[in-house]
Amino acid sequence: MANGHRTQVKRARNAVKDTRPHAKLTNARIPVQKACFVMDAIRGKDVTTAIGILEYSPRYASGVILKLLNSAIANAENNLGMSKDNLYIAECNASNGPIMKRIQPRAQGRAYRIFKRMSNLTIVLEEKKPEAKAEN
Repeated sequence: MANGHRTQVKRARNAVKDTRPHAKLTNARIPVQKACFVMDAIRGKDVTTAIGILEYSPRYASGVILKLLNSAIANAENNLGMSKDNLYIAECNASNGPIMKRIQPRAQGRAYRIFKRMSNLTIVLEEKKPEAKAEN
């Protein structure tokens, strides 16, 4: 990192572009905690295994994450010319998004808050490195 003024530091940080294929979904109507259960199940797996896990998972988040994974695969194939067979999930995470605050009427004129949480989902793919064969 460059030392100096904060704009110089930001400029140096932003100059390095991540060329890995990725897909992002912002403001998904899934709480982060529920999305992380599914994300943890597919992290580090190859793409075909991850698709199988997501298709047969009963959680609502798995359908949304499956669409996001298919988008990342399409980005890798169309934009970077990578093969689907060599891809694996390098990073996947869910972070907090905005929260919709609603009111639930209760007894004796009280009102309870209801938080409808959203999350920002990210999937980053990488190509498997060709394995070096050991000579005997």
